[in-house]
Amino acid sequence: MAALTDLTISEARAGLRARSFSARELADAHVGAMERARELNAFITETADAARAGAGASDARLARGEAGPLEGIPLAIKDLFCTKGVTTTAGSHILHGFASPYESTVTANLWRAGAVMLGKTNLDEFAMGSSNMTSYHGPVVSPWRRKGSNARLVPGGSSGGSAAAVAARLCLGATGTDTGGSIRQPAAFSGIVGLKPTYGRCSRLGIVAFASSLDQAGPLARSVRDCAILLGAMAGHDPLDSTSVDRPVPDYEAALVRPLKGLRVGVPKEYRVDGMPAEIDALWRQGVAWLTDQGATVREVSLPHTRHALPTYYIVAPAEASSNLARYDGVRYGLRVAGDGVDGLYEATRAAGFGAEVQRRVLIGTYVLSAGYYDAYYLRAQRVRTLIARDFARAYEQVDVLLTPTAPSAAFAIGEKMDDPVAMYLNDVFTVPASLAGLPAISVPAGLSADGLPLGLQIIGRAFDEETVIAAGAALERAAGFSHRPDGIAP
Repeated sequence: MAALTDLTISEARAGLRARSFSARELADAHVGAMERARELNAFITETADAARAGAGASDARLARGEAGPLEGIPLAIKDLFCTKGVTTTAGSHILHGFASPYESTVTANLWRAGAVMLGKTNLDEFAMGSSNMTSYHGPVVSPWRRKGSNARLVPGGSSGGSAAAVAARLCLGATGTDTGGSIRQPAAFSGIVGLKPTYGRCSRLGIVAFASSLDQAGPLARSVRDCAILLGAMAGHDPLDSTSVDRPVPDYEAALVRPLKGLRVGVPKEYRVDGMPAEIDALWRQGVAWLTDQGATVREVSLPHTRHALPTYYIVAPAEASSNLARYDGVRYGLRVAGDGVDGLYEATRAAGFGAEVQRRVLIGTYVLSAGYYDAYYLRAQRVRTLIARDFARAYEQVDVLLTPTAPSAAFAIGEKMDDPVAMYLNDVFTVPASLAGLPAISVPAGLSADGLPLGLQIIGRAFDEETVIAAGAALERAAGFSHRPDGIAP
């Protein structure tokens, strides 16, 4: 059964339809892999019984010739998505014991397509982090190791549990959410593919909110094709979500074979940041060569307000978080800690329920929204956000996509940067601008660092042009030929 966990989604889909193996056998293989790899702490909740039951139903539909697009495919779900009757924690103590009475739209779409849920994956608390170190349920451990070292590494965040589970062959694919890079950065750290769609492409209904104008669901998988397959099932208009855009969902898989001849690729000069490691710069230049060799033309472009993206993000996102997290008060659901009166209840519950990073961001957000500071910080940040989006719009008058590194380094050790929040925030320097502009972007594994750790390249596209992003990502994937796998996978 171990060989079944090495399949891609497209390979598993073909095997199931050819009756080479059953959905139950596929589910059993991944349940066994999950049980053997619990030291990675990738899952908060395992749903083995539900996976086996779902696989049995898939086998019945396959036998009747009624297979859905993802029939029998075992997936992991980031524990930010509400799943009916299954605990949803958002990685926080404050949602202790909470089981949603309804299903998120994205997961409902996946189940409708025939997918099977293996469990809920670990994440930074309320998706606030770039390392998966802030979870109440403990850090996720990357299955990767540096050459000659047994130091435990972070998988990236906030979708670190999903990324680690995909990289360690515990599932065929997983859902993530991306607010400032939380799909793409962990994908780069973990040697897999992560796709952030355009804001509004996937419904946010049933996704525990961090920053409502930034949060977007997307897939993580081991190939660009698999991400295209997953996005096709996840995306679509949701009339119950006011930010969901009513546009047709294209055939993303068809974009994989689109030729690159005539594609105009931009290289933003502002992304050459001070102190960038030489190996990151070298990989970026190699990416340019790979795309040029396949018929693309490459030119330098300017995104002049890029230097303001991180400070803008760390005003806008905490401001929205402070508003969204006000609902966790110990009265309606989750944790309740007794206090002196109603105010005491709120204070005691939130003090016990929120971790240090969440408290930090709530305080920042409340400060920038407060009287006397709203205009100076929040409104100014929103104006700068508009300028950042305008920079991208002007760049796309000259090019079709942008090519950048995904992250400024390879994965670091657990605890290595926890004492310096600013150093941790800098992990998102290449991913935050696209998030502020609401643009689609994909991270593709493209090489290894000197320490033998994965490095990723990022393609950023126009709004709702995921097809071109996927085509360019597939071209990078073909050229890179990344076939490395982590050492820390349980046998």
